[in-house]
Amino acid sequence: MQGEPEVAVLRLGHRPGRDDRMTTHVGLTARALGADRVLFAGDAGGSEETVADITDRFGGPFEVEVVESHRALVRDWEGSVVHLTMYGERVQDVEAAIRDAHAEEPLLVVVGAEKVPFEVYDAADWNVGVTNQPHSEVAALAVFLDRLFEGRELDREWAGAERRVVPQETGKRVEEVRATEEGGEGAERSG
Repeated sequence: MQGEPEVAVLRLGHRPGRDDRMTTHVGLTARALGADRVLFAGDAGGSEETVADITDRFGGPFEVEVVESHRALVRDWEGSVVHLTMYGERVQDVEAAIRDAHAEEPLLVVVGAEKVPFEVYDAADWNVGVTNQPHSEVAALAVFLDRLFEGRELDREWAGAERRVVPQETGKRVEEVRATEEGGEGAERSG
């Protein structure tokens, strides 16, 4: 969120063919719910391009990067590291301490795909369980970011957007931003 130290999300692992949508959704969720960037470790299929395209169309700022290996990134991170895992401490028990740390320094949020190496558990300042039941890493990331930002991310303004979703009770409405900013009506699209 603007004015706060960076929040980066590291998607650790990607099984081609199996994790394509999930990896993309980790990136989209990170973007939509307040993170500053997503890092995909290794081959992330087309996720990098998809998330970058959404950022171009619906606004930013948000960065997408592919890193060769997670090891050096996690080890050398200059800030706090949170690893989301169903085996961790309950989010409600540690969220205040994580928010306090994030007020002072950047935060790296690690989200796994396949079996996460023990070194990540060991390197993390917090291993956090949104619930200690099997669930989606995308759901864990969404709940964690909402807890971290205490709902402020839901009112975020987006710069450089080409399109904007118009909230409404029923139906789908997407406006072209440039047309509305120039005083025009804005084209409606359904999607």
